[in-house]
Formats: sequence, C-alpha cells, structure tokens
Amino acid sequence: MITGELKNKIDSLWDTFAAGGISNPLDVIEQITYLMFIHDLDAADNTRAKESLMLGLPYESIFPEKIEIAGREIEGKQLKWSVFHDIDARRMYSIMQEMVFPFMKNLHSDKNSAYSRYMDDAIFKIPTPLLLSKVVDALDGIFDLMEKQQKTDADISGDVYEYLLSKIASSGLNGQFRTPRHIIKMMVELMQPTATDVICDPACGTAGFLVAAGEWLKENRKQEVFFNHMNRDHYMNHMFYGYDMDRTMLRIGAMNMMKHGIENPIIDYRDSLSDQNSDKGKYSLILANPPFKGSLDYDIVAGDLLKVCKTKKTELLFLTLFLRMLKIGGRCACIVPDGVLFGSSSAHKAIREEIIERNRLEAVISMPSGVFKPYAGVSTAVLVFTKTGHGGTDKVWFYDMTADGLSLDDKRTPVPENDIPDIIERFHKRFEENGEADRKRTEKSFFVPKEEIAANAYDLSINKYKKTEYVPVEYPPTEEILAELKELQQRIDKGLEELEGMV
Repeated sequence: MITGELKNKIDSLWDTFAAGGISNPLDVIEQITYLMFIHDLDAADNTRAKESLMLGLPYESIFPEKIEIAGREIEGKQLKWSVFHDIDARRMYSIMQEMVFPFMKNLHSDKNSAYSRYMDDAIFKIPTPLLLSKVVDALDGIFDLMEKQQKTDADISGDVYEYLLSKIASSGLNGQFRTPRHIIKMMVELMQPTATDVICDPACGTAGFLVAAGEWLKENRKQEVFFNHMNRDHYMNHMFYGYDMDRTMLRIGAMNMMKHGIENPIIDYRDSLSDQNSDKGKYSLILANPPFKGSLDYDIVAGDLLKVCKTKKTELLFLTLFLRMLKIGGRCACIVPDGVLFGSSSAHKAIREEIIERNRLEAVISMPSGVFKPYAGVSTAVLVFTKTGHGGTDKVWFYDMTADGLSLDDKRTPVPENDIPDIIERFHKRFEENGEADRKRTEKSFFVPKEEIAANAYDLSINKYKKTEYVPVEYPPTEEILAELKELQQRIDKGLEELEGMV
C-alpha cells in the first residue's frame, strides 16, 4: 500500500489530467498505463542490454537503430523515454503522437495476439503538448520515488497500479478494483501451478491472477518451464487465458502480461456467463475473483449453468461456470462473498451440494471484512476445490483468517499480525502426520467431516463449526467490591478537600 509523498504525487498527477480536460477515470488510467508501459519498455531494454553485455551475449534491442514508422525512417533511440522526456513540449508531443504511440501499438509481431488486438483501437487522448509535458514531468518524479522505494517494496509498481485502480472505484464508475496483490499471491501459492497447467481467469480485469501465476512459475519452476522447449512454448503461447467485458481492462491486461514477459496470452472479450462462452473441460487451473454485481436476467445466462443452479445471482453462476470450464482433475481457487457459504435459498444449497457431493471441496478460508478496504467492506472467503465429477469430499479444511499483514481499516497500513504464511504452510501440510487432523475446533484451522456439513444443509460458514473456548473468571463477592468502592470514594473526597484548602 502506498503512502506519503508517492501517494501525493499520484493524486497531483490525477488533478493534472482533470485540469487538462481528461476527467473520465478509465481514460486517465489508460493514458497513464500507456506512458508507464513506454517507460518500462525503455527500462527493461536497458537492463537486458546490460545483462547481455556482462554475460558476453548478443542482444537485439526492441528499439532498432533504424525503424520505419508511417512511411518514414527514423532512429529507434528517439522512441526511448530516456531520450524524448527531456526535449521541449511541442517536439515531445509530435514524437509521442507520430512515432512512439504507433511503435507501441505495433510492437507485437503477431497481429492476432491479444496485445495487437486490444492495442489496435488504442487512442492517444492527451490533447495538448503542455499537458503531456506536465504529465511526463510528474511521472518522472513518480518513477524516481518508485525506484527508491523498490529497495523495501519489491513490487511498488503493483502498489501504484492498485492505487490508480482504486480511483475508479472511488469515482463510482464501473466498480472495478484490483484484488489485493498479497491475496492473489496467497491463492497462487496455495495452488502451486505446474509447467503444463492451462490457467484461466474468466473475469480477468487487468490480469492480476494470470501475472501472479506466471511470476510464481518463473520463481519456482524456472528450470522446468524455461529449459524445456515445449514447456516454454506452452508458457508463452498456450498457458494463460483471460476473459472480460471491458475492453479498457483487456487492453491494460494484455500490456500487463507482455510487460511481465508473457508473449502471447489469450485475452479475449467475452461475457463468461452467456452462451458466448462454450468452454467445457478445457482448463486445469482457475484463479478468480469474479464480480458479484447482483442479479442477471435469465435470458442472457447460458442454459446449462441454470440447469445446475437456477439463479440470477452472479456469485453462484460463476461457481457453476468454474465447474463446467475445468477438466476432470482441474483445480480452482476463487473468492466468494460470505453469503455463498451460508445462503439458505435452494440455489445456494444446490451449488454447495454440487461442489461437495459431486466434486471435492478442499478448503474454506474465511477472510476478515477489511481485506478489500478501502474499496469495499464485504466479508469474503477463498474456496479451493477440485473437479472430479464423481465426488471425493471426505473432510473439508477450514481456516479462520483474522489478519493479513495490514490494518483492517481504510488506511490499510502494515501491521505485524499476518496469517497468510501460516495458511499456506498449514494447507500444504494438512494431510501430513502431525498436520491438521488432530487440531481442535477452538484453533485457527481444523477439519470438518463431509457428513457433518451435509447434515447442516451444506453450510460452509466457519462459525457453524468453530467452537469458542470460554475461560471461567472468578470475581470477589459483591460486598467486597462495594467496600472497595466506598474506600476509593473516601480517598477521592479527602483529596478534593485538600485541594480546596490550597486554593
């Protein structure tokens, strides 16, 4: 979470856009994203060039010595942020509009790639050289602060982006906000993707889950993924799928994936809950925090989803969708609002029964309501399940998360209390000897047999099963308490008399 000077600079940049005539939050974020992407291309190119030089390897810059744009040949270095950001406003504006932006839009060689499709209709909307100059100067100040803070926060760019997205929610438009990065990382670490997984987020937004899964594989499966030709090709071109109904989010998501080294993710415009989505048994891993925006009309929902769960509620329909999209043996970690866990309608019970009786529910991790502040105060949980098609739930692991390393108020400042490392460790060791089997219901985590859950109408609320341990406290007799109060009152009266005598 960003605070202090960096937050003030971003707020000031936002005000600069508004004063320059760009007030739509999505437009502001889109234009900032383009400029950040251009800056990061330059920074990444410089880093890779230095690494190649140190290793004695050849390196071909993405900014070629000569490049043809709009029918004229120019020097590639003119397109670098570190070159054009210092020149006068009019010349900079001309370079950005006529050279840098066309270069960025055509950066990906595959014209059928997600990046090319969504950049094709990208528009440079900054209206004047003066505004561009102010924005570039402001971004230079932000990049300098980010570089300093990177020593203590490895993903400060993620924090900045999360703060930018919060501006959309606070502006009351669309309600988009990014799932907190540490929660995404927790879910990825719980699932531990493999080199051969086919990963999907059916409501991907800016592709946060897909990026985190890719980064986890880089850090933990580097040899397996990148030193095997087939696995590397799979990682670059066939592993990641994301769908959304907001083209701006898709454009940002495609840039986000490319910025993290994933060349050709499948990022598509799609209403995942409609007949437009025909995916069945396709994915081995789903990671998602789908939008819970209330109710939909039956007419726009795919018929096979309604057969499993007759409802208009998106949170229930998405769970049904995940089961359909997963292949047998496929796994899912998703965020759901608390109402899914204990709702008493026939649709709520039906989807819980479907997951528990005909598939394998692994875990229910209850999260405190402050996790999504300051954007929303809803109570949520993470469900982890595996599609089997024939049952397999024996017992379900519950965890009562009470802290996530940040305060649970709107400020979300760092605190020492953090259950996330414990959640990850306990989850992966839950079936080991001396693992979770013998834990009591009074502890933070415990198992509940399927039969007990079924007997409770498949209620998955942790409070249904957690036991509170009451410690008896003995108090002195009433007469003794009253005597102490009288004595205390006498001392107070005496003290007041002494004070009055001194006045």
